[in-house]
Amino acid sequence: MTVNVILEAQAKPECVDELVATFDAILPDTRNYEGCIEVKVLANQDDPANIVLLEKWKTRADYEAYVAWRAEQGTLESLGALLASPPSIRYFDEVTK
Repeated sequence: MTVNVILEAQAKPECVDELVATFDAILPDTRNYEGCIEVKVLANQDDPANIVLLEKWKTRADYEAYVAWRAEQGTLESLGALLASPPSIRYFDEVTK
């Protein structure tokens, strides 16, 4: 069963453009990673520093393997430096069609 992942991040106000540019640079590799079905990046209209990634993965294990790979590369540490607080990551199953 697929899993929907919602990652919500609050960028430091001075780092919004850099965070968006970083996502733009790294997400092609994410989209090609085993198990990734889709990733969308959204900005909150009322708070542009509030960025949400809507992701769909074949399995939660695929997503967790991807996160481990990003951690090994140091990407998570680099992204963390642009954030005002740790991101929120939640996992959802579709319950209706």
